[in-house]
Amino acid sequence: MLKSIEKTGFAIHRDILNEHQLQDLLASLQLEEHSGTRARHGSIYAARNLLQLPQIRQLVQTPEIRQLVEPLLGKNAFAVRGILFDKNSDANWKVMWHQDISIAVQEKIDTAGFGPWSQKAGVTHVQPPAEVLERMLTVRLHLDDCHADNGPLKVLLGSHRHGKLDASAIAQWRQQVDETICEVPRGGALLMKPLLLHASAPAATPQHRRVIHLDFAAQDLPNGLQWHERCLLYH
Repeated sequence: MLKSIEKTGFAIHRDILNEHQLQDLLASLQLEEHSGTRARHGSIYAARNLLQLPQIRQLVQTPEIRQLVEPLLGKNAFAVRGILFDKNSDANWKVMWHQDISIAVQEKIDTAGFGPWSQKAGVTHVQPPAEVLERMLTVRLHLDDCHADNGPLKVLLGSHRHGKLDASAIAQWRQQVDETICEVPRGGALLMKPLLLHASAPAATPQHRRVIHLDFAAQDLPNGLQWHERCLLYH
């Protein structure tokens, strides 16, 4: 798995969560609208700050998640951000080609190489140097089947090895590399490097496509900067 992710930037694992775990997670995600959620027609389709939920923090510390994260980041890794996405008939959006280049921190501290800064759902975010992002891992847990007609993630293999890419470089990658469709079954996980170029189209047949997006790191930030969340793999 380590060599695969280093080379391509992603990996798909089936049967990570069992039916009991899936049902418990779906029950815990019956969220009410607040500053960290987005809803249409009374249905929440996105939520930030999931690591504030005890069930999500417990999930991070399960053997199923540890077996995904430890081989790449080690036993001292910790979750730093959790987000829910639910692409459905009321919220069927398109995501342009991009890299995930922002991290959540506790407060703004002017630091060389970090910026610009922003606020998302009341949390300070900043774009760190590429070296920070290269040492991170994203785990996307699928609570529903995600097939070719349901707006799956598309990736450009190997693009994570070239640092932060501007619009011109992204356009070149799109011309030179065929996209790979990431179909993931219910209970499966997509592992991805944050700098991997990815996108998604609207679902052709909209239905729930619920994903718990977890970002992991294993190193402290410089100059007194602190990760906004720090949920260890072990108690």
